[in-house]
Amino acid sequence: MRQNRAPQGWPILRLQRRHNPRRYEGWSKQTLEHGVESTDQSEKRRLSRARAWFRAEPRPLALVRPLRTTVRVLHLIAVGALYGGHVYGVSAERLIPALVATLATGGAFVALESYRAPIWLVQVRGGLTLVKIVLVASVALLWDLRVPILTLAVVIGAVGSHMPGDWRYHSLLHGRVVGSPEKG
Repeated sequence: MRQNRAPQGWPILRLQRRHNPRRYEGWSKQTLEHGVESTDQSEKRRLSRARAWFRAEPRPLALVRPLRTTVRVLHLIAVGALYGGHVYGVSAERLIPALVATLATGGAFVALESYRAPIWLVQVRGGLTLVKIVLVASVALLWDLRVPILTLAVVIGAVGSHMPGDWRYHSLLHGRVVGSPEKG
């Protein structure tokens, strides 16, 4: 007489399933019994892991409010100097310190935000920042259009930082608002 047994190791899965049922939500009966996963389920699990990495809760960081404010103020000063220099025709050599300061403070802000909450990278606010980085980098290739390009980057920054929280915290990966507006 033939016994109906799952492949070796699967009884452990059944035991785990009883103790942690949420881990196996969405798995078909075929997957649970025979260990065969359809392509669609495989894709769902891969996307689920990506969504788990982009968590909504920020990591705790000491003195985060004054740190963010300081970096933001220094970045605004650097961008103002760089933008004003381009608008008023200052030579490229004299704008290098402003460019370096803009890149350094912008990079520090991106690093701080993406370390604290990796979800920032796929939220609208992070996406707008990445668009601004591409715009500023394009100035090297489109030198004659540098003032309109930098103007667009400044406008995106101003509009992005003052749009409603539901728009800024909308996750492009999840398709909904993820996280809550933070103070500071």
